[in-house]
Amino acid sequence: MKLAIVLLGITVIAACHTPAHHTSLAKALKEQKNGWVYVHLEGSPAEIGYQHGYLLANEIDTAMQSVAYYLAHETKKDWNFYRACARNFLWNKLDREYKDEMNGIVAGLHDRGLHYDSLDLTAYNATEELAFYYVPQLMNKVNPGSGNNKAPGNCSAFIATGSYTKDGKIVMGHNNWTEYIIGQHWNVIADIVPEKGNHIMMDCMPGFIHSGDDFVITGNGILITETTITQFLGFDTTGIPEFERARKVAQYANNIDDAIAIFTKGNNGGYANDWLLGDTKTNEVAKLELGLKDYRVWRSKDTAIIGSNFPSDPKLIKEETTFNVNDSTTSPNARKRRMEQLAAVNMKGKLDAATGQQIEADHYDALDNTIANNRCVICGHIDEDAKGCKEWDLAPYYPMGAVQGKVTTAALAGKMQFWAHMGHPCGEDFIGEKFYKAHPEYAWQSKYLTDMKAWPWTLFTATTNATLN
Repeated sequence: MKLAIVLLGITVIAACHTPAHHTSLAKALKEQKNGWVYVHLEGSPAEIGYQHGYLLANEIDTAMQSVAYYLAHETKKDWNFYRACARNFLWNKLDREYKDEMNGIVAGLHDRGLHYDSLDLTAYNATEELAFYYVPQLMNKVNPGSGNNKAPGNCSAFIATGSYTKDGKIVMGHNNWTEYIIGQHWNVIADIVPEKGNHIMMDCMPGFIHSGDDFVITGNGILITETTITQFLGFDTTGIPEFERARKVAQYANNIDDAIAIFTKGNNGGYANDWLLGDTKTNEVAKLELGLKDYRVWRSKDTAIIGSNFPSDPKLIKEETTFNVNDSTTSPNARKRRMEQLAAVNMKGKLDAATGQQIEADHYDALDNTIANNRCVICGHIDEDAKGCKEWDLAPYYPMGAVQGKVTTAALAGKMQFWAHMGHPCGEDFIGEKFYKAHPEYAWQSKYLTDMKAWPWTLFTATTNATLN
């Protein structure tokens, strides 16, 4: 069945545009580099949005079609359902500036002949929290006990400082685990200079106003990443969308306390994460484990904090998850063991950009003590795992795993720089023709997923006014 992503429906606050939008493109820049699409966006919310929508129109269109197709198949909810969520309980909770930015994206898309609206953009930005938090809760309310408490795990990450790093300063690394049909589009480096708040550089999907998998550096020294909490169930439709809170932290947090305050205010429980935070001004790092009912903070100036989709707080684990901390065979627990071996023991005192890249590309299975391509290694390859991933309800060989990686240090972040690797950080390509021949049960994905090539690690630097001029 051909899925039409462009739907007739309500356009929330029509995006009016004038020739002034075209002049705003002079502040913007787009470059293709080693599998990534780098964009520099600058100005008012409407200008940033217009630049984003106009420059990335083709990428946004392709990504949104892939997402809608995937969601219809896997959640049994069509795009009209997700648009209704945006209309009913997301759009009206957004701050004016983010409404303006998304309307700007819509305006840019319209000028490229693509007729999406703000409901489409809002639902798309909220993909993670709607599909994996709201939908299971909705099903549980309709049929008590039927909620699929298998919120997926996305990502392997660390943040370290003090005696754990080579120079005593903060080092942060992250790789994004997700379905390849989605993750192939997580290839934008967005360098954003808003008229208010922090200069931001982050990876994201085209059309996202937030990072989504969350790797962010800011002009005032705040570093942000995260990994999701496996087997979490909870969502509050009256709360503030997670994607807005994440963007707001990046744009307005001046320290770790600010970040915690923004994340927890109006928390809707969507996309429940262990947030790893750093402040290069104080050399302090922290972990904010944020559920819906519960949250806890750990912070230090001498530690290595890791994340691989495992929760840590006993109260949160008991009240909001069904996660088994004692099952060593799960992906989160196996990767936890390996991340601890690397970040806290083997590489203690050696962590820098180079060793961070090694961690995010690691293929050692700490469960079986062997080199492998499976669910248990940091650079995950569930598409090569005969056991699939039971804790996320993924059948054997499901095409999911590490789709890209990023690393930065305090020194690099001070120059608005980070390293990024598109495709499996280990360097292995995913070749669709070969995969579907071996696993025809996933051939439905071939409409939007062909190959996912691995590119080299690439250093990205934020654009300056001098560069633009």
